[in-house]
Amino acid sequence: QVQLVESGGGLVQAGGSLRLSCVASGRTFSNFAMGWFRQAPGKDREFVAHISWLGGSTDYADSVKGRFTISRDNAKNTVYLQMNSLKFEDTAVYHCAAKRDYRSSYLESEYNYWGQGTQVTVSS
Repeated sequence: QVQLVESGGGLVQAGGSLRLSCVASGRTFSNFAMGWFRQAPGKDREFVAHISWLGGSTDYADSVKGRFTISRDNAKNTVYLQMNSLKFEDTAVYHCAAKRDYRSSYLESEYNYWGQGTQVTVSS
């Protein structure tokens, strides 16, 4: 079992930045690929970014490419999402997820564990 706890969300003006963190406990963190997903009000949850277990491979949704950066520190059991140039449409609850594999994925169904999420609100 893996427990995931996100933090770092909040209210920010458009054009601002936030850094989300997700701390994992319960299993060897480096054995898991990690992803960030988000769910806006009235919408389905969508893929944001993912990173492989050693951090050598990353990918992003087109909507955040060039603005968001995913990274991980396996010594701290933490994955990060640096979000710059935030837009109103980035407003959502952001969830981190862990996948029991070295390869990460954009598919929600491939992730085994999920955090409760952290709210990000961008004011226009």
